[in-house]
Amino acid sequence: MPRLLGQSRSLPARAGVLLLSSTIALTGLGPAAHGMPAAPAAYRTAPIQLAAGDPGDPVRQATVRLGVGRLQAAGTGARTGRLGTAGFSQVALTWAGPDPDAEVRVRREQRWSGWMPLPELADGRPTTGRASDLLWVGSADGVQVRTASRTARDLELVLIDPGTLPSDDDAAPIAARTGTTEQAREAAPTRAPAPDLRGRPSWGADGSWRNGKPVYMKRIKQVHLHHTATANDYSRSEVPGLIRGMYRYHTQTLGWFDIGYNFLVDRFGRAWVGRSGGHAKRVRGAHTLGFNHASTGIALIGTDRAWKKAKTTIVRLAAWKLDKEGRDADVRVSIRSKGSDKYPSGRVVRLPAIDGHRDTNDTACPGTRLYDRLPGIRSRSQRRIDRF
Repeated sequence: MPRLLGQSRSLPARAGVLLLSSTIALTGLGPAAHGMPAAPAAYRTAPIQLAAGDPGDPVRQATVRLGVGRLQAAGTGARTGRLGTAGFSQVALTWAGPDPDAEVRVRREQRWSGWMPLPELADGRPTTGRASDLLWVGSADGVQVRTASRTARDLELVLIDPGTLPSDDDAAPIAARTGTTEQAREAAPTRAPAPDLRGRPSWGADGSWRNGKPVYMKRIKQVHLHHTATANDYSRSEVPGLIRGMYRYHTQTLGWFDIGYNFLVDRFGRAWVGRSGGHAKRVRGAHTLGFNHASTGIALIGTDRAWKKAKTTIVRLAAWKLDKEGRDADVRVSIRSKGSDKYPSGRVVRLPAIDGHRDTNDTACPGTRLYDRLPGIRSRSQRRIDRF
């Protein structure tokens, strides 16, 4: 299996990852919902608890092994019982072997949601095994998992509560804290300036979770657009926690060096610095398997949406990063693949300078709505480059 730069080692369970014994039964937790009766009290188990990694750590996590005695046969697949939990808002699965085609539903305000897919992560792979995207579900206190097949092994359910920090309600951009912007440093800028950026401290990045150092590229030739597996009704104050949870999952569950995306954009049009190493530098990310070595990755926080303010911010980010390299946004470039599920290692591929994740990997990302707007994003980015 190809290994992405930035995925440096498999991590053991830390204090903040609660590994539950495989002898606990998974039947019948939670109140009746959607006409399904609750199981008798004698069959209920204690709610799954989430633990913090260190004192003062706002993020809490549990990793639950779904082995024999936890998954029950259901058609060609399997399912757990309805599990009560401490509060969480993000969920994922890891496994070995073929994709189990898993779905999850959660309990919110005493009601169970519909089933939601947990697609396999296409941004990269864990250092060992395979994993799903991290799905943000809002505030929940119960979970149930089902799979379409029983071929996967070593299934583990990951639950994350990113907690809250005082800064979550008022995450100021870097310019507001330093009193400078890219454009202010040049009386007459000769390159497209950066948009306002909220730095890593704005979302509470804990540097102790990283297990290596940033890697820098010789050049940036492309911008890859992604989306995250996230419900679209998140609030402004929830965004820092959303990113914290991704960071926790990428580093502590998947064993990556850092969060995979270089930048993230929320539905309100705010841009956030993801991976460490300097937002104005050529930091190599872990977002597009086989094509990280000459690109930057921008993730829209949300699923299959193309919000107007978010598109404008994506345009400004893409124009800034490409114009710093003296490159155009509305052209195709030649990239040699390092090996992906779509292009074998060594193959030279002609791709748009601004493309969608699906152009390089076998994935639906960044969703149909955003992907269909890529031609307009390229032309708008080029017009911005031409202005300076």
